[in-house]
Amino acid sequence: MNKFFTLTLAAGLSSTFLAGAAFAQDCTPQHKITTVEAGYLTIAAPTFPPFSIPKGESDLSGVDGEIVKEIAAKECLKIKIAPVEYATAIPFVVSGRADIAIGNYYRTDERQKVVNLSAPLYLDQMGLYSKEGVTAVAQLEGRNVGTVQGYLWVNELKAILGDKLSLYNNYVALYQDLEAGRIEIAIDGVAVGTAAQQGGALKDVQIKVSEKDERVQSSVYPAQAGLPLSKNNPDLLAAADDVVKELHKSGRMVEILKEYGLSESAADVGEARLIK
Repeated sequence: MNKFFTLTLAAGLSSTFLAGAAFAQDCTPQHKITTVEAGYLTIAAPTFPPFSIPKGESDLSGVDGEIVKEIAAKECLKIKIAPVEYATAIPFVVSGRADIAIGNYYRTDERQKVVNLSAPLYLDQMGLYSKEGVTAVAQLEGRNVGTVQGYLWVNELKAILGDKLSLYNNYVALYQDLEAGRIEIAIDGVAVGTAAQQGGALKDVQIKVSEKDERVQSSVYPAQAGLPLSKNNPDLLAAADDVVKELHKSGRMVEILKEYGLSESAADVGEARLIK
């Protein structure tokens, strides 16, 4: 390597370093917060489209992914991904291995006991899946209907549909039976089915947000999703809440939802509430 090239390379590296340093200095955090690893926002991210889509060690997408990237940018933090299974994301936060978890986690009273929950992000709307475009609970009566066990609406639907309601262990089996005609209508969150359609499933199925029916409270008051954060980091909660509220106010939350094929009505979260 000749001397001129060495000097030129050194000058270039120096310029790059100074530019990076200047950029870092230009970024002023909106809050004074501490994180698991200084300079990084560590995110417990399961693979759960369209909410959480990890992309290696330092990037992610999905609805929740876009929201936490906004938080990191406002606080001048880099993204660090902790890839986890869905069930272990919140334990990662509780144990101090991650700052925040993503993946459409409902704001529930029980969850609030172990983690802080951010201001509501969006609604997980109850969806009716059918080939004809069913929109109302009343249209389910007398027909073969399926849903996944454990969902908020199961007990109320049992009271309405009786033995016409079949319960499944997971949405994959539910969708397979719907496509095969073994059930006429499936009930699931709108977002999960939308992501499945984007992946090529449910080709001849229409997914509709259920009309409100007082007999099924999930159709009237859909679950609100939030970001689980450590109980030991109230400053990060304040930072997250400020960003979430600004996303709603600016209309960016609607844009994010629409980017992933979801209804803008899911951004109309109403007053914060917890599922008891």
